[in-house]
Amino acid sequence: MTLELRFFANFREAVGQKTLERDYPDGTTVGDVLADLREEYGLDLFEDGELRTQLSVMKNGKDVVHIEGVDTRLADGDTLSVFPPVAGGSVRPDASADTGG
Repeated sequence: MTLELRFFANFREAVGQKTLERDYPDGTTVGDVLADLREEYGLDLFEDGELRTQLSVMKNGKDVVHIEGVDTRLADGDTLSVFPPVAGGSVRPDASADTGG
């Protein structure tokens, strides 16, 4: 089966491309694909055998955490998107107006 893999931010830099198409055997899971990416590109994707909590991995636009996590099975034509941790921003919408006084 053929999968489309999409990468964002520093993962895109590590892979050197925005998207890849890869062939995998039937029955492949999200965890199988991520393990391949970790081995090939050195991506830090797992913590104690589970998907790092700061990462977002989407199967066809749905977060795999809400499916079966790393055990989510993939099918021919699926798109797997890998987003790195996102940081920054403000909890308060008016924080930019704060003058510290």
